[in-house]
Amino acid sequence: MGEQSPGGEGKTAKATKTAKTAKKAAVKKSAPAKKSTAKKTAAKKAPAKKTAATVVRKATVKKAEIAPKKATAAVEKAAPAKTIRPKPPRAESRVALVRRARRINRELAEVFPYAHPELDFENPFQLLVATVLSAQTTDLRVNQTTPALFARYPTPEELAAANPEEVEEILRPCGFFRAKTRSVMGLSKALTEEFGGEVPGRLEDLVKLPGVGRKTAFVVLGNAFGRPGITVDTHFQRLVRRWQWTEETEPDKIEAAVGALFPKSDWTDLSHHVIWHGRRICHARKPACGACPIAPLCPAYGEGETDPERARKLLKYEKGGLPGQRLNPPQAYLDAGGKPAPPLGAG
Repeated sequence: MGEQSPGGEGKTAKATKTAKTAKKAAVKKSAPAKKSTAKKTAAKKAPAKKTAATVVRKATVKKAEIAPKKATAAVEKAAPAKTIRPKPPRAESRVALVRRARRINRELAEVFPYAHPELDFENPFQLLVATVLSAQTTDLRVNQTTPALFARYPTPEELAAANPEEVEEILRPCGFFRAKTRSVMGLSKALTEEFGGEVPGRLEDLVKLPGVGRKTAFVVLGNAFGRPGITVDTHFQRLVRRWQWTEETEPDKIEAAVGALFPKSDWTDLSHHVIWHGRRICHARKPACGACPIAPLCPAYGEGETDPERARKLLKYEKGGLPGQRLNPPQAYLDAGGKPAPPLGAG
């Protein structure tokens, strides 16, 4: 009963062997499955890393697209830097310079169609005296002072024979009144003795008078006699160099250089346009670049305030709601909304 037959032992051994073989096969099958699972897991993780990198790249691109818009908005709100100067036109040809200069003059003629000499006068003698008195002071101050002078001494003969102390007292508000008294009385004497009490209409005669230079002579010739001339005052000198019309610094050379850019018939009006622009918009210390009508043509754009609102606050005279220089301005100026200057002593 306790012993097994040899045939039974063989069956048992075979069964055991078969079980081991099946187990090994199962292990072999399961191993690739683990590897496959590992690969799948790795594959799942890998795209996750790639996706993160892609997201970072996309985010970077997105920021690059959005940032300029924000920067532009910030620049529009903030006041631009006042010291930035754009590069001047490189190697501007003579033809290009002439075209640009004449276009600037045309633009200014549209802005100031009523531009005129800002000294009050009724005849060449009054304009000559007023121009001499305008040195080192404003036209407004001269206009406030000359009515009393011309009321008392209306002719060269009378002014030449006046009491110097009385003339000095009248001219005191103009500053340098002693030197100016000597000049106006000296030129009055010269007019009386050499030109019969009449103001000459030639440049070579005018510059011989005491206190009269080329600038004063051209003011008189252009505005009292209708003979073209360029008035190179401080405003004119400053602006034509700022616009790079010339690099000259001496008045005579500036006059020649600028005169060569324009027809002679334009010289007098050109002087008014440039001087008016210098007094009202293109100031020496703080140009109102943001309110300048010729900004696209100006190589010095950016020297002054470029923000439009702030620039408008820098405008002077009638454009800023203030009275003009003359007590009796031309009708065209009044029709355009200009206001006469207040008399001396007014508030």
